[in-house]
Order: sequence, then structure tokens, then C-alpha cells
Amino acid sequence: MQQITDTIVMIRPINFRMNEQTAVNNYYQKALEGISKEMIQSNAVKEFDIFVERLRSVGINVIVIQDTKIPDTPDSIFPNNWVSFHENGDVALYPMFAENRRLERREDILEQIEKEGFIIENIVDYTSAENDNIFLEGTGSLLLDRVNRKAYCALSERADENLLIEFCEDFEYTPVLFTAYQTVEGKRLPIYHTNVLMALAENFAVICLDSIDDKKERKNVLKHLKEDAKEVIAITEKQVEYFAGNMLQLRNQDGKRFMVMSTAAHLSLTEKQLQVIEKNCEILSSSLDTIEACGGGSARCMMAEVFLQKVG
Repeated sequence: MQQITDTIVMIRPINFRMNEQTAVNNYYQKALEGISKEMIQSNAVKEFDIFVERLRSVGINVIVIQDTKIPDTPDSIFPNNWVSFHENGDVALYPMFAENRRLERREDILEQIEKEGFIIENIVDYTSAENDNIFLEGTGSLLLDRVNRKAYCALSERADENLLIEFCEDFEYTPVLFTAYQTVEGKRLPIYHTNVLMALAENFAVICLDSIDDKKERKNVLKHLKEDAKEVIAITEKQVEYFAGNMLQLRNQDGKRFMVMSTAAHLSLTEKQLQVIEKNCEILSSSLDTIEACGGGSARCMMAEVFLQKVG
């Protein structure tokens, strides 16, 4: 069982902009005043292409799929929320909070992955939960420790406890539940996705412990990380705003490890935090300013990891 992969799927956007349907509970999204929709889309594509080029230049296998004009999917750049690909050949499809994000689920994307030589054995489909307004947004909601079989999850409108437990039963994970908060206009409100405040690498974890207000929950999360020998890098709520929790460890085809993040996240980290990461792997960062501002997500959200086996 592997924690990290050398293959990811990324969706090149065509209608990228601030999604008004997700902004109701994603407080990291910002409207960019005085910039046209066309310019926002153009900037996002530039950031996307440079990011893909950087990943490929170090030997990471990036399967790029061009989004389509119709249906209109402003957040298609974040595929990790609707799909996950597992080592046993399972593909999970997830129920999405925003109606226009449900349109991102496309069969032809799965067909494209099979064309690349990956074997899909079985589709585990949770999307009917949308009919009951129940959501679990993929590896945005679920932080999977694939080796120790634990699923860390910050509960929110987009991460339902019962559905999480169903996922854990189906995929044989132990749930590690908590609620994480951010301060919005003086109020403590739930953070919409776990992967905004937390990242799991092979030997370390990045996490904003300050966002877990309940001391018992915080203690429990730490207990699980420590019993699995993860070195804990605690980040601040301010660093979360720079998407320092939204990073992903990958390897290249030669087995070299990289911690992938945005330039904003990279610049927000302290010398001490950088040292812990760099003793484990190299840092690869790329500027994602437009995508972060309008999308309220960053590097990790843009990458859907592929753990499927290959033909032959």
C-alpha cells in the first residue's frame, strides 16, 4: 500500500471564475474587482499550464484533460472533490454541495484514464446522497492515510459524518473526525474542506491545530498522527489563508519525493517548517494567485491522485 503516487489527473479549465454557488461556505474565495471574466480565465490557464510544466519537468506523470465549454463548470480545475482512484481498482464518485459542481463528473474522463493504461475494476458511487442534501467532497473532505488506513475528516456542510463512516466501511479506513474553524467577521465558522488545513505526507503531517477548537478532538488527531510516527508541522490560521495546508506529496518515476504547493503557501512557511519538509523531500511550488483568489482552493485541490494499477 502506497501513500504517494507518481501520476495525477488535472483538468485544464475553460470557464474558470469565482463560483457563486460555492462561495456561500468557502470563505477563502474572493471576487477580483475590475478584472474581466475573460482575463480571470486567461490568467488561470496560464497558471495551470506553468504548474503542469513544472510537475512534468521533474518526472511526475500528469494526465491533462481539457474541460468543455458545456456544461458550465467554473470549478472543474479542482477534480479531487468528485473522484478518487484507489490501488485495488476502485474509483469513488462523490456527492457535491454545489449543483454546478455535480456537472464536473464526466464518464469520458474515466475513459481517458483507461486509455492511458490504468485498470478500473469497480465504481463506488455515493452521488445519490445529493438527493438528501448529504455531501462528502472526495479528497477535499477526506485526508487519507492509505498506509495506516485512517481517514481524517473535518466535518462541515460538505462532509457528512454518516457518509464518511459508510466510505470508511466500504474502503476499510478508520475515521478520525473533528471540526475545524476559521474566524469570519468575528464568528468561528467551519472550514469547508479538510485539505485546506491539513496535508499528510509519508513521514510528516502539516496541520493547523489552532483551527480545531475542541481540545479533545485536537488531542485525538495528534494521538493518531503520533502513533503512526508522523512528524507534526503545526501551521497558523494565517498560514492557512495562504493555503499552506493545501499541499500534496508526490514522487516522480525514479522515486524522488516532492512536496507540491503554491508559491503563496511556500512563502508563508517559516524556516523551521521548511527544514522539516526539506529533510523529507524537495519542495516544488508554482504561482496560483488567480486560482487561489477566485477558486478558494490551491495546488492540492487541482490534483486527483491515480493509484490504479496499470495494464501489464
